[in-house]
Amino acid sequence: MKTTAIIVDDEPLLAEYLQRKLQKLWPELTIVGTAHNGRSALTLAAAEEPDIAFLDIHMPGISGLQVAEALPEKTKIVFVTAFDHYAIEAFQRAAVDYLLKPITEDRLQTTIDRLKYAPAAQPDALVKLIQDLRRDAKPYLQWLRAGTADTTTLVSEADVVFLKSDQKYTEVFTKQKLYVVRRSIKELEEELDPNQFWRIHRGVMVRVDQIVQARRDLRGRYTISLRDRPKKLLCSQSYGHLFKRM
Repeated sequence: MKTTAIIVDDEPLLAEYLQRKLQKLWPELTIVGTAHNGRSALTLAAAEEPDIAFLDIHMPGISGLQVAEALPEKTKIVFVTAFDHYAIEAFQRAAVDYLLKPITEDRLQTTIDRLKYAPAAQPDALVKLIQDLRRDAKPYLQWLRAGTADTTTLVSEADVVFLKSDQKYTEVFTKQKLYVVRRSIKELEEELDPNQFWRIHRGVMVRVDQIVQARRDLRGRYTISLRDRPKKLLCSQSYGHLFKRM
């Protein structure tokens, strides 16, 4: 018998990302549908009665926790969220596992193994999972250190419009100023919140809430207009999937 699942996340791009990873790591799993809010999730779950539900917790309106309460009894639940403080309440709803965003393939493989071989999460296992979550979770970068030989300036990540890298150095553009950080964009990408910053080119990252418009050309590339900077940014083809559902 085939194993079926639904994915529920109010961010379509993140739902699509999770689906791609599941198809890669568990090709036998059948994704029977995705939903982007709690009400749609309830309708989808009632129609499909899936074996597994991957639920984002923090959604406007009906939350993932509320959706979980209404799922068929047979449905195994995996909560997916950027916030670890929901963990205890999530496991009180008999979740098999709890994934923190951003999701890595290694961590997702652990979840898949639990879904395949564990009948249900036990109290001792839940305690260990919560401890693992808190140990693995690391705070995202809040301040960027920029400066010259004798002066250091702390730039809040909330003030960043976009970043442009030149090998070992990265230019940080705020609404009115330009700073230089002695770190590569690859290093910064690993420490900035992926829900707040998107890499759109090998050497460019942009704050998501600064994107006003993404215009696609005939070659499939997007030109990005920004809210607080007149400069337009080019998104390379390899990152074009970020804008397909905007």
